[in-house]
Amino acid sequence: MPAESLRWDTLEALKNSPKGRLKYNPDWLEKGEVMNVIMLANGFTYITLAQRFKVVSHVLHSLTDKKQSYNITNIIISLLPSWTMVYASNNLSPVTNPIPSPTISLLSPRATQMEGCIRICEEKHRAKAKMELSLRQELQEKLVASVASRESEQLKRFEELMELKQRQEYQSMRDMVDREYALIGRQEKLKEEHKNRIKILNLRLREAEQQRLREAEFERQRQVEGRERLRALNAIQEEILQLNQLLEPAAPTQSGPSPVLTSYSTRANQLCSQVSEVVRMTAEGEFPSVEDMTVAERALHEMRSLIRVMQEAAAQAQEKRKKEQEEEEERRKMKEDKWMDERIVFVWGLKSALLSKGLQTKAEQSTLKWYQELQDSANQCAQSFEGLNNTKDIQTKKLRMELQKAATIPVSQISSISGSKLREIFDKIDKLLSGRSVVSGGKSVSTSQHPNGLDFVSYKLAEKFVKQGEEEVASHHEAAFPIAVVASGVWELHPKVGDFILAHLHKKCPYAVPHYPPMKDGTSVEEYQKILGYRVEDGGVEAQDSFLKRMSGMIRLYAAMIQLRWPYGSKQGPDPHGLNNGWRWLAQMLNMEPLADVTATLLFDFLEVCGNALMKQYQVQFWKLILLIQEEYLPRIEAVTSQGQAGSVTRLKQFLESSLRSRQIPPPKGQLSSHFWRS
Repeated sequence: MPAESLRWDTLEALKNSPKGRLKYNPDWLEKGEVMNVIMLANGFTYITLAQRFKVVSHVLHSLTDKKQSYNITNIIISLLPSWTMVYASNNLSPVTNPIPSPTISLLSPRATQMEGCIRICEEKHRAKAKMELSLRQELQEKLVASVASRESEQLKRFEELMELKQRQEYQSMRDMVDREYALIGRQEKLKEEHKNRIKILNLRLREAEQQRLREAEFERQRQVEGRERLRALNAIQEEILQLNQLLEPAAPTQSGPSPVLTSYSTRANQLCSQVSEVVRMTAEGEFPSVEDMTVAERALHEMRSLIRVMQEAAAQAQEKRKKEQEEEEERRKMKEDKWMDERIVFVWGLKSALLSKGLQTKAEQSTLKWYQELQDSANQCAQSFEGLNNTKDIQTKKLRMELQKAATIPVSQISSISGSKLREIFDKIDKLLSGRSVVSGGKSVSTSQHPNGLDFVSYKLAEKFVKQGEEEVASHHEAAFPIAVVASGVWELHPKVGDFILAHLHKKCPYAVPHYPPMKDGTSVEEYQKILGYRVEDGGVEAQDSFLKRMSGMIRLYAAMIQLRWPYGSKQGPDPHGLNNGWRWLAQMLNMEPLADVTATLLFDFLEVCGNALMKQYQVQFWKLILLIQEEYLPRIEAVTSQGQAGSVTRLKQFLESSLRSRQIPPPKGQLSSHFWRS
């Protein structure tokens, strides 16, 4: 039992050691808890992995042995010698035992054999590990050599790149230095050239200064002489103009000048023109030359001679003119007496005719036929573009709006302006009616974009012209003339538009025909008032003042159109609607029964705008017509006029009296220059 006693002593020593204080349970193997035994073996951190494997193998072999049965104590005891050897081999402190015992090998033959096998296996594994380690070392050395070779090559390339940069920088520095040397050389050369140029310029400046002084002296002398000649020339011109003014009172004013006096006056004007031409040249900064002074002095001498001759001729002409004036006064008195006799005869003749025949209540048949033809033409045109108005296509609707804007906006822009602005508006309207493209609202539009585009534009354009008379001219009477001259030009080039203007005018103002539409059976009062030109809105009729204002504006526009013609046209064709229509309207108006308030207003507006043109055109016949209005027609107007409507009658009466008293009708306010009048 001594050997078994030593095992327990060793176990006790290991249990009390700092690294071997392990707890175990004797019932592990009996209960199948083999892993606790293995953990017990693993608790010794001083044994190697191979040794731990040996412990586990030994335990497993003991458990699988069917011939013998071991408890946990026998397994641990069989393993203790191996642990004590491991513990001793690692120079650990040996287990102290108060009872010394001899060293005895406790390994069994089978354990010894197992120990040898384990060591052989360890040697094999160690040799294999050494071989693998050598292979890994060789591979690592190759990898290190490869990396070192690659890094060496990269280092060489880097050194070569740095060397190249150094050479380039060096070459750049050399080039810069060479350029600086070349620049310094050029600068030196330029300095030398500059010095030479300065010397040359100084010489030239001295020469120029001397030349300038000589020229200044010469110019001073020329200025002095020129001023003296200029003063003399101004004195000559002043004297010639004064002498020429002396010729004006001697010229005849009533009768034509005599050929002799005319030739003298013409020659005097020629002499004045010669001197004025010389003076004009001096006004441009030049002094008169000696030749100019000779011409002026010769003209002055000739003018003085003319004055002497003219004074003699003027005295003779004055005497002759006095005799002619006396004769002219006698002829005028005779003509005035004759006109008064004719006036009395004419008035009595008209009174007799009116008393025997009476006035009409409706227009003549030919006038009504003309009126109906215009309305039918306008209605047919409106029906032709009915599809354009009622279309549901978005593009067609946009085209209709663009065409309407292109036609109406230029007319809205016409006001009391003239010249290039009117011409620009007219050209834009003419282009649109001619089928060419115009720009309206930033978009290009043309009547050729739709089959009924031209009819639509013509109709809307005429409607806009009449609306301008109804609104703009009614508020600003002067606006009638610029609107009328553009409308007249469009009418001349595009007669269809003129017909539509008349149709719209007659529809809104039937008195422009003149036509008093009768009330037909079945026509309501409101509908009949619309036919007469009144505005009926929401069951109410507009006030009489508003109605007369609109009618006045449209009559004024019509009166302006018949006397104006577009000045930039050819004027070679026939006048589409001239002054003869004004005479027709006035005659037919006087041939119809007057209407209260309406007739007096329209006659006054028409005569105020167009009376001057009719007076120049028809002369004596026009005055006979004015006399008829005053003597016969005005009393008829007063007879149908109530007390509250006397304002329009008073204006007409004062206008007639003033015109007959002065035998003159003044031009209307706002009338354009004479080149707009119809010839």
